[in-house]
Amino acid sequence: MAAPLNEQVVVIVGASSGIGRAAAEKCAQAGAKLVLAARGEEALNTVAEEIRIGGGQVIAVPADIAYWPQVEAIARQAVEAYGRIDTWVNDAAVSQYGTVEDTPIEDIERVIDVNLMGTIHGIKAALPYMRRQGQGTIINIGSVLSQRSVPLQAAYCASKHGVKGFSEALRLELKRDYPDIHVTVVFPASINTPLFRHAKSDMGVRPMPIPPVYQPELVADAIVSAAVHPKRRVYAGDAAVIFSLSERISPALTDRIMMIGSWIFKTQKSKQPDDGQHSLYDPLPGSGSVHGDFGHLSIPSVWTRLFEMGSGWRRLLMPVALIGSAVVALFRRQGEASS
Repeated sequence: MAAPLNEQVVVIVGASSGIGRAAAEKCAQAGAKLVLAARGEEALNTVAEEIRIGGGQVIAVPADIAYWPQVEAIARQAVEAYGRIDTWVNDAAVSQYGTVEDTPIEDIERVIDVNLMGTIHGIKAALPYMRRQGQGTIINIGSVLSQRSVPLQAAYCASKHGVKGFSEALRLELKRDYPDIHVTVVFPASINTPLFRHAKSDMGVRPMPIPPVYQPELVADAIVSAAVHPKRRVYAGDAAVIFSLSERISPALTDRIMMIGSWIFKTQKSKQPDDGQHSLYDPLPGSGSVHGDFGHLSIPSVWTRLFEMGSGWRRLLMPVALIGSAVVALFRRQGEASS
């Protein structure tokens, strides 16, 4: 168990919108000293000012995590301001939708640079200070697509698989050399963030999340829990557990289910034409937001609330809850198919 949040310095990269912004708000409410980083200065300064108005302690560091010197500067400024780094959250990500054939090579490189190399940069920036302290927690935001890939998001899937693999190797190294430095990977299902509004599309239409969808506060609560009670992994959303389990049981069967009626393609395409606006290379203007455009599709997550953020004894009930979640998801999918 780590120190309470009101005794921690927490760095959140990707704090201007979505999950990162929700996590910043939750950590501020708990009394943490915050260092927030993102590319979009307007949105970043907006969330920092909101936290200050609420009585929180925060500094904002504009940075593009694809560039190592800028991430190094985040860590340096955190230590200069507060003297330590207790928890570092790697949340920043970009996305691009389209077939592999239709995706420009430079777009693939950019997704990998931000999502994977950006996470690696964050880890490398935080580790020297945590090693000096002898303790700390690194929280990497993966995805259910770290466990199972889908079409139209090949680069994103590759980057998130990389986050999972890098984190697992790092965890073993730290377990041997620095057992009080912890690595948690959070695996969210589809989350109602501005990511889909910000994603670059090569499909002719705007993308949308694969249902079911969960609200960003669910993942933010998982991050807060992991900062105080470090753990190996956290699944955010019942669908993340079911999706991961289906991949472990039978990847081939999962392929076949996805291809029924090509639903895995159809459910990622909205009916809105693509307007060409995206944040793949540069942040979009504006003050940012926690939520995206798909709140009407969102549902609560019983699994995550009860088990992923619960005490150890609750995990004894996990098989029963998993079966129940699977049944609910099956009936929901059948209902959608018949409507």
